[in-house]
Amino acid sequence: MKSAYERALERSGVKEVTKLTEEQKKQISEIEKKYKAKKIEANIAAQNKIQKNSGDISEVEQIKSDLTVELASLDSKMEQEKEKIRKG
Repeated sequence: MKSAYERALERSGVKEVTKLTEEQKKQISEIEKKYKAKKIEANIAAQNKIQKNSGDISEVEQIKSDLTVELASLDSKMEQEKEKIRKG
């Protein structure tokens, strides 16, 4: 009899789940720390720009939009790096 987990994997189309080694887990953790720091830096930089341009609503909106794009880009890069580690 299959577990609920195994049935869920079948439904999602995942064929095989590989366990990560301790080294892979460590590398992924380091990647997550690196990108967390980059995202914090981006947020701080954006907040500083917003404070400097607080009187210009359109500029503030542009800064917020740019931050959203930058954060999404960082997330994407992080996931790509983590996937490389997972695949070996």
